[in-house]
Amino acid sequence: MIAVLMGVSGSGKTTIGERVAARLGWRFIDADDHHPPANVAKMSAGIPLEDEDRWPWLDKLNGLLRAEGDAVLACSALKEAYRQRLLAGVGERRLVFLAGDKALIASRLAARKHRYMPASLLDSQFATLEAPAQAIRVDVSAPVERSVDVIVQALAR
Repeated sequence: MIAVLMGVSGSGKTTIGERVAARLGWRFIDADDHHPPANVAKMSAGIPLEDEDRWPWLDKLNGLLRAEGDAVLACSALKEAYRQRLLAGVGERRLVFLAGDKALIASRLAARKHRYMPASLLDSQFATLEAPAQAIRVDVSAPVERSVDVIVQALAR
């Protein structure tokens, strides 16, 4: 099974995803590690990515996922079209939507230093976000371990 933890920057995809993967004994994949240099440069400069920037990245991730067994992927996957492209041809999979209000996420971003994603892009992330209709929805205002528990239990069903 592929579990995709998705949401805006600062929602906890990496932190929660690493712990879910460790608990399940699955591989953890961080989509941020697979952005091409041009995307990283754009985001580092505070410029939001366009769909055309994302397609090659999503295609690369799709290839990785189709070759995987059990894995947890941390990926923004903000639009339905992105999720469809990301998961095309992937067998058993579940979406986990890490949801939180903008004030909470902004406070988290202010307290951290991402390697290339500035807090100034949060508004564009929320503007792009299309909440998935079919997903395990997790309120990220809860403690991390509670979120991990909810996800692991839901994936076991």
